[in-house]
Amino acid sequence: MLLSHTSVSRVAALQCSHCQKVYSASTIATFSPCCQKPLWATYDYSAPLSPSLLATRPNTLWRYREMLPVFDDQNIVTLGEGGTPILPLQKWASQYGYKQLILKDESNNPTGSFKARGLSMAISKAKEFGVESCIIPTAGNAGGAMAAYCARAGIKATVVMPRHTPQVFKDECELYGAELVLVDGLINDCGKKVAEMKTQNGYFDVSTMKEPYRLEGKKTMGYEIAEQLNWQLPDVILYPAGGGTGLIGIWKAFFELKALGWIAKDAKLPRMYAVQAENCCPVVKTWENAQPNATQYQGKASLANGLAVPQPFAETLMLEVMRESGGCPVAVSDADMVAAVKEIARTEGLLIAPEGAALFVALQQLTAAQQIQRSENILLLNTGSGYKYLENFIS
Repeated sequence: MLLSHTSVSRVAALQCSHCQKVYSASTIATFSPCCQKPLWATYDYSAPLSPSLLATRPNTLWRYREMLPVFDDQNIVTLGEGGTPILPLQKWASQYGYKQLILKDESNNPTGSFKARGLSMAISKAKEFGVESCIIPTAGNAGGAMAAYCARAGIKATVVMPRHTPQVFKDECELYGAELVLVDGLINDCGKKVAEMKTQNGYFDVSTMKEPYRLEGKKTMGYEIAEQLNWQLPDVILYPAGGGTGLIGIWKAFFELKALGWIAKDAKLPRMYAVQAENCCPVVKTWENAQPNATQYQGKASLANGLAVPQPFAETLMLEVMRESGGCPVAVSDADMVAAVKEIARTEGLLIAPEGAALFVALQQLTAAQQIQRSENILLLNTGSGYKYLENFIS
C-alpha cells in the first residue's frame, strides 16, 4: 500500500542502519533488502521546531508528534503510553554511597512495561498501511502489549511465546483476544515458528527490529529523559537489553535532539551500559571476543524473561551504541536479580521487574571495576512491573 500524505510528521525516509541506503517511508517495510539489517526512520530538520510546543501537550509519548512516523492522526492507536516518572532513589543511593541516582519507571505504561511504547507505534503504522493481522515472537511483555494494541486497532493478533513463560503473560494475551502459540525453547525458537507461520498465513511480523517502528516508539524514552531533566542528560544510563530496541532508540533520540537544537550540539552524551542475564548474555560474549557474533549463541532461560534473547537481530547496533558512548555490556545472575527485586521493594517501595533489578547489581559491579564513579549522575531504566513476575521469584 502506497500512502500519499500531508502530515505534521517530519519523517523523511527509511534508511538501512548498515549501508545508509534510503527507502521510502510511504510503503510498508520490514528490514533492509540491501543488507538484511534494521531500517530506521530519518526526519526533516529544515524548519525550526521549538520545545516550547510541548507545554500544552498531553503527557504521553505522542507529545513529540512531529518526530514520530505516523502520517495521519486518525491512525494513532493509543492507550496513554509514555510520560513515565523519573524517581529519585535516595535511600538506596545513600546506603551505597552514590551522589545522584534516579530511576525512570516504565512499569507505569499500559500493559505494565516499556513494550507499550514500541507496540503503540508499530500497530499505529500497521493500521496506517492497512495490515489486517500481526504476529510477534515474545518472551512475555511484548506479546501482551501487541495483543492490547491490536485489540484497540481491530487487527488480528497472534503471539508466539515460550511455553515456560509465567502464566500471567499467557492469560494477558488471551484476554486481549490474541491467538496464543506456545513453543518449547527461547524467543529465537519462537522467531523460527513465526517465520514458518507468516509465510503460510500472510501475517505482518513485528519482531524486534525487523520492522522500523517499534524503535520509533521506544526512542521516546530518550526524549522524555532529556525533557524531564530540563534538557541536561545524565552521565550514565544503565539499560536492561535483550533485543536492544530501547538502548538503540534512546541513543537515536539524543542525536535527533541535537539536530533539533533541543540539547546543545556539543552536549556530552551519557555512557550507555547494556545489562544482560548470565544465563543469556550474547552481547557480553561478543564484546569479550568469545565469539565473532551472536548468530550461533545458545542461551538458557532466565527469570528475567525479557533478557533471554540469545541471538538479537540488532546486535551490531547495540555494540555500536556502547562503543560510541564509552559504555559496555555486563551480565548479572538470576539469583542476584531476585535479591535486588526484594531489596528495592523494601528500600524504595518499588516492585520492579527482574530486568530492572539487574541494573542495581550491574551498577555495583561497574563501580567496583571503576567504570562508573559514585559521584556521577546515574539513571537506571526499569522496563516493567514486578507484579507480572511474582511466580518467577516468590516461592
